[in-house]
Parts: sequence; structure tokens; C-alpha cells
Amino acid sequence: MLQMIREHWLSNIRADVLSGTVVALALIPEAIAFSIIAGVDPKVGLFASFSICVVIAFAGGRPAMISAATGSMALVLVSLVSRYGVEYLFVTTILTGIFQILAGVFRLGSLMRFVSRSVVTGFVNALAILIFMAQLPELTDVSVYVYFMTAAGLGIIYLFPYVPVVGRVLPSPLVAILVLTGVYMISGIHIHTVGDMGQLPDSLPSLIWPDVPLNLHTFFIIAPYALTLTVVGLMESMMTATIVDDLTDTSSNKNRECRGQGMANIVTGFIGGMAGCGMIGQTVINVKSGGRTRLSTLTAGLVLLIMVTFLNDWVAQIPMAALVAVMIMVSIGTFSWESIRDLRKHPPSTNIVMLTVVAVVVATGNLAIGVFIGVLMSALFFANKVGRLLHINSIVSQDDETRVYEITGQVFFASAQQFQDAFDFDETLAAVRIDLRRAHFWDITAVGALDKVVLRFRREGATVDVVGLNEASATLVDRIAVHDKPDAEKLLNNG
Repeated sequence: MLQMIREHWLSNIRADVLSGTVVALALIPEAIAFSIIAGVDPKVGLFASFSICVVIAFAGGRPAMISAATGSMALVLVSLVSRYGVEYLFVTTILTGIFQILAGVFRLGSLMRFVSRSVVTGFVNALAILIFMAQLPELTDVSVYVYFMTAAGLGIIYLFPYVPVVGRVLPSPLVAILVLTGVYMISGIHIHTVGDMGQLPDSLPSLIWPDVPLNLHTFFIIAPYALTLTVVGLMESMMTATIVDDLTDTSSNKNRECRGQGMANIVTGFIGGMAGCGMIGQTVINVKSGGRTRLSTLTAGLVLLIMVTFLNDWVAQIPMAALVAVMIMVSIGTFSWESIRDLRKHPPSTNIVMLTVVAVVVATGNLAIGVFIGVLMSALFFANKVGRLLHINSIVSQDDETRVYEITGQVFFASAQQFQDAFDFDETLAAVRIDLRRAHFWDITAVGALDKVVLRFRREGATVDVVGLNEASATLVDRIAVHDKPDAEKLLNNG
């Protein structure tokens, strides 16, 4: 127990506390912005970010991962809030948490193994582009001071690590935020600050009970939103966990992460917060700033709460240009530049999937849609590739009366037609042997193709012998096939 506490909480204290502080600062404007998107008070997003961070630090399956209120979840909630009010948002958040816990119990997090590397790369690149585009409003129609401050912030972020001694101790994004805030307060220039984003809360969150009727009518109203939030939230969280796995060369428990996200959203709903999930941008900030354990996530949540409730007057002075510089750094660091460099090396199908995911996500702003389309395309390319690996050879026996067809490869819906077309039904033969020792039948389409081949040969007057089925294929054929049953022609036609 003590060893686990040291490993997951106390093995990287200084870096975790500093990186968590940087993340807390970056969370403030995002949480306020997402609250505005959802049409609720800024404190709803801020309290949600605090709550989700703290709970996920203990319950999540991926140390150093940051979860909070997100734009993708806020977009789902817009119509709910506009039609039914904020109280329905709270109860929907709770139901979302319940659904996510069930997803973890039924081990749906394991489905991440079906997401290909090209989909993950496209997801990351699209997110990097969206993060950069989200900063453009802060750089449009503004004074020249904003550009100077942003450029100075980027200079500090990228050059400060080369300063002897202190460059390795303090995260450069934190230094950039502190320096630019000091410059703003001393100079008195007029630029956009965090305080301009919305009213910061002046008290701690408290437990509430959503003021909605608890009946089936309410359930049918919120269930579609909760299911959508569950899918979007878990998809983003699983993708974020996978990216951190790659960045840190460690593994995570995806099913525990599903349950942890659920617990975090349930608690959040009961303190007046909105549903949230894993945040790739803030997670990258955390990891790049040195965060490695659960302490960094806990620090981010606690520091966020302290700053927005007790230090809100100071936090309100942070220039948005400083946070824009940090987020530009995140977008640059998040984008997989190797994926562009290696376009010529990778197979065309890999590039098509990656670029399609980027295009769909950037066009729709919906990460879930992009990932879904990417997974579907990957599956189609894979099925097409495996289907082409089917080889069929045939030889005539020494007595010239029997033709032996030797099948090598996978027979399933994508290769079933190729399987059927390989047989010569016009040849006059007394007997046909279909050798399946090096083949595997996967589905009912494959079995149906075998039925059609066998019955076609029988209609031509040949006897057919099917040999060499492996155990799994034989089980499927015995259960589904009709060629070896009475009235086979009639059963096949009815099927």
C-alpha cells in the first residue's frame, strides 16, 4: 500500500505541483468559455473542472491525465439547457456518470484496441488545429500590445528551459503567465484579461439536489443527451489516455478510467457542475510541464478552486495573451509533425484515414464523429486487404475424375464472392474435393458461399467432399450450413 502511494502520488512531488498549477491557470478561461457555449453561468464550468479533476485523481485509470469541462460536452448540452433549463443539465450529468460506470463495469474501455494508429494520429492533429483556431478570436481585431505579449509569451515558453538551473526547475508556461501578468499590472495597458471572460465565483461549491421531477418523463428527456455525453466523453477520455500512454511510455487501465469518469460526473452533477471528460490539450500541458502522477491532477483541481474563489481578483488580471501563448505551445506540441513527414512512407490507406479524420473533425468540430468515421474506414480498408489474401489452387487427380480445390486464406463477407468465382462449374467431373486445411470461415456469408458452391456442383452431377475444416470453422458450418442437410436446395432457396 505504501509503495503504491509513493509510486502514484509522491514520486514526483515538485514537478507535479508546478505542472498542476500551470494546468489550473489554463483551465480557467476554457471552463468559462465552455460554460458560455452551454449557456450557463461561468461557475458551472469552473466547479465542474475542479470537481472532475479532484475525483479523477483518485478514481481514474490514467495518472497525470487531466479531465474537466470540455467544449465537446458543452456542445451536446446547448439544446438541453435552452429547452429545459440548467437543472436538467445537472441531472443529465449525473445520469451520464451512471452510464459511464456501467460502461466500465461491462469493460467497454477495451474497445479502444479497435482504434487504429492512423485514427489516433488524425484525432491528435485535428485537436491541435482546433486548439490553435480557438485562439484566433483573441488575436483578431486587437491592439498591437496583444501581439507583443503573445510573442513574448512564446519566447519565454521556448527559451526559458535553456536558462541555467532555474530553466529546469520551473515550468516555462508558468513563468510566462507570471511574467506577462506582472507586465500587464505594472504597465496598465488595455488588453483582454481573464476577468473579461465572465464573473468568477466568490464562494465554495455546495451540494445540491437538481430541482426536476424524478419520473419517466424526465428520464426520456435526459436519456438521449446522457447517452450522447457518455459516448463522446468516454471516446475523448480513452483517446487522451492512449496519447498519455505514448508520451510517457506507460500503460493505463481504460475500464477503470471509464468508471472514474462516471464517478467524477456524478459528484459534479451534485455540486452544480456540467459533464466533462479527458482534455488532451491540458493533459499535454501537464505532461510537457513534468506532471507524471495523480498528484498533478489533484493539484490542478485544488489550485483551480483556490484561485477562482479566494484569489479571483488576482486571477482576473491574467492577460488572455499569456494563456493564448500557452495554448499555441500546446497546439504545436500536440500536432504529430512526423505524420506529415512520413506521408510517403505510410500506405495510402493509412494516410487517407488520418487525413479524413482531420478533415471531418475540423469541419464539424466534433471529435466523436471524426473518430467514428476513421474507425469505420480503417475496418473497411482492413476487410478489403484481408479479403484479397484469399488464394485458391486446383489440381486434377491422377484418374482425371476428381478435381481438388485447395483454399488458403480467410473466407468472410469481403472474400465470399471471390471464393465462389474461383470454382469452374462448367467442367465435367465425377467428383470434387474442397480442401480447407489452410482456410478459415468467419461468418454466415462465408458459409452461405460454401453452400452455393457445393449445391451447384451437385446439380452438375458431381459428388462433393469438403475436408480439412478447423474446429472453429467446422462448428460454424455444422450450425449454419445447409448443403449437408436433407432438402438442402429448398433450405438454401428459402434462406
